Amino acid sequence: MTCFSPPGCYAALRSTAVAELKALIETRNTRTERVFLVGVELKSGSTENLRDALDELGELATTAGGEVIGEGTQKLEAPHPATYVGKGKADEFADYCRQQNVDTIIFDDELSPAQSRNLEKIFNAKVLDRTALILDIFAQRARTREGKLQIELAQLQHLLPRLTRFWGHLSRQAGGIGMRGGEGESQLEADRRKVQERIEKLTRDLDDVRRQRSVQRSGRQRYQWPLASIVGYTNAGKSTLLNTLTGADVLAKDILFATLDPTTRRLRLPTNQNILLTDTVGFIRKLPHGLVEAFKATLEEVVQADLLLHVVDVSHPLVEEQITAVNAVLAEIGAGEKPVLMVLNKVDRLETAVALGRLQERFPHAVAIAATTGQGLEELLAEISTQIRPERELLELRIPHEEAAVIARLHKVGQVLERRYLAKVAKFKARIPPHHHAEFAAFIVK
Repeated sequence: MTCFSPPGCYAALRSTAVAELKALIETRNTRTERVFLVGVELKSGSTENLRDALDELGELATTAGGEVIGEGTQKLEAPHPATYVGKGKADEFADYCRQQNVDTIIFDDELSPAQSRNLEKIFNAKVLDRTALILDIFAQRARTREGKLQIELAQLQHLLPRLTRFWGHLSRQAGGIGMRGGEGESQLEADRRKVQERIEKLTRDLDDVRRQRSVQRSGRQRYQWPLASIVGYTNAGKSTLLNTLTGADVLAKDILFATLDPTTRRLRLPTNQNILLTDTVGFIRKLPHGLVEAFKATLEEVVQADLLLHVVDVSHPLVEEQITAVNAVLAEIGAGEKPVLMVLNKVDRLETAVALGRLQERFPHAVAIAATTGQGLEELLAEISTQIRPERELLELRIPHEEAAVIARLHKVGQVLERRYLAKVAKFKARIPPHHHAEFAAFIVK
């Protein structure tokens, strides 16, 4: 498990405090980090929802490289403003954690800076919230410069209001020339300014990334190829589907957030039409808003798509909740009104067809598949062809047999509906994209 602080932040910190910061937030290298989970069951909620949330939090902690030692919950009207859980319950959890040599305590919801500071005093250990945990996993997964820029921006935005607890031990600096008699600027303020400057630079760099993506998108549009984006809950099988359909070599593992950086590949449909298929980062419940903001450069591929393939793990017991979570993120990034094709994946893992039947009734055009075995992929390609079909001209053509290259080209770019081979010519009825009209103008009958 990597450092929970963005690497660009260290350069802005004084050496006298770096040791304290590292001691607080760096991973212990001698053994697997021991983790304790904490959740609050609000009286307006349900025990089942809390159980599901903690199970997912445990998966996230394991994905980040930790070992879950235990968990604690409390039923409250609302989270305590100072310590999230009640003070007595926090002391009880702290005693258990000391007995079990727990390194890290992870809370299922986002903690305020004050809550984090108070809880660290009680537990005398590293305290993280769900947001910090997800940010750490993303930091491990980022491979491209773009991905690293985006995750560092999200980490710094999360860290900025929490700098106080890293610098509480420092006294104020003395005033300099022209500042005599004043208390001077605190080290906290100096480092807050440096972090803000870094955030501004990252924002400018990501604006450059958006412009580069816009240029790339314009280049793709010259071919007039439609764009389909694969979206869905993390670990629903998105990367496996991209690999199976296009022969891509994207990492596909049975873990949360196996892939982070988007991958685009060309896909030829049964109608002889090329489309671009993009695999995107997986979504999750309580996805941090700052992370969505930071990843807008990547998620623009979703906003610009002509069709969204919403991949759903139908074998998951919380499939309905996962669909709702994905729809919420799509609405947040401005893609809530996009055409969506529901892809019901992992049908090979179903013990009964009850959940599948319920979803097919709710989404009449949904396609049931198993991406790992190839089951249902022909039906999926046919449905994509139907939903993403562009405007095409229906033409009749007469092409002499000696124009074999023209006939081959017609089969490559058009959808041939009828063909008749006569003595000297071949007659075709075909649908052709308008931008290919000029290539066949000399052979068009009507």
